[in-house]
Amino acid sequence: MDRDQPDDDTMKAAIALACRAPSVHNTQPWRWLLGDRTVHLYADVDRHVPATDPTGTDLLLGCGAALHHLRIALAALGWAAIVHRLPDPARPDHLAAVEFVRREPTASDVALAAAIPRRRTDRRRYSSWTVPPAVLAQLGDRAADEGAIAHAVVEPEERFELAAALGFAAALQDADPAYRWEVRTWSGRHADLDGVPAANAPVGVPVHGDLRLREFPGGELRDVPAGDWEEDGASLLVLGTSSTDALSTLRAGEAMSAVLLEATAAGLATCPLSQALEVDETRDRVRRRVLHDTLCPQIVVRVGWPAFNADPLPPTPRRPPSEVTGGLEPA
Repeated sequence: MDRDQPDDDTMKAAIALACRAPSVHNTQPWRWLLGDRTVHLYADVDRHVPATDPTGTDLLLGCGAALHHLRIALAALGWAAIVHRLPDPARPDHLAAVEFVRREPTASDVALAAAIPRRRTDRRRYSSWTVPPAVLAQLGDRAADEGAIAHAVVEPEERFELAAALGFAAALQDADPAYRWEVRTWSGRHADLDGVPAANAPVGVPVHGDLRLREFPGGELRDVPAGDWEEDGASLLVLGTSSTDALSTLRAGEAMSAVLLEATAAGLATCPLSQALEVDETRDRVRRRVLHDTLCPQIVVRVGWPAFNADPLPPTPRRPPSEVTGGLEPA
């Protein structure tokens, strides 16, 4: 690349951090193509999990998160990203073209980039300490910066409806043989480059108070012991947009990444929850009874303080950048 563009080592470092983004079942459904002055993000449709994600929403959310991770990584390395989203109507899998301009990193850029390798999807019980409203508002601001609204589920009626939607969606999916096969295929991997390894998946069905989380068969992660008096104090945020078109969903993925990294930088534990939004009936229930028909729900984020005696989680595997990166073909 030219001297007024990021060099190869900078791009490799940025893409390596971008590939730490969360994705459904850790499928990592993205590809990067490098040009002389641009980097292009494509959806890897071969990694779509249709029984889990029939509409492709989870795939786009994961790619949006990777795009935001790339932006943050570049910013910390001294480059502002100029993003052209969905640049080619003839190629719906071409999600973004990114150009670069030099810019001095800010302390926030560096802190968020440092949060990328520390972030984990933590499906365990959280501390009984609640997340202060000011911190939830700050997370909401980060989502708004990316074009989404973060609705904090604080009313008991809304909490009941969201928990019920999560439980009902799990029951419907568990009754589907194609879903059971799919989630088992991506579960319990120990030495591969993708999927949810046993060390990061709880034993059995994770249930925390009123919340039932997705089960990954073969899990070996033991939950943190708790006394009878200590309840899980996690808060729930529903990220919503005004539409469910591809652009809105891609931006929601960027907003999810912004919330997760801001929370990680603040010392919070996080876990994206997509299950209630993968089933038509429960997604509609969340839209009507939690968001009151004001937004289209895209993803739920569980956030809270980690339990005091919780051991650090190992990083989940990622495909090497060389496997997901290529060069643009000559025009």
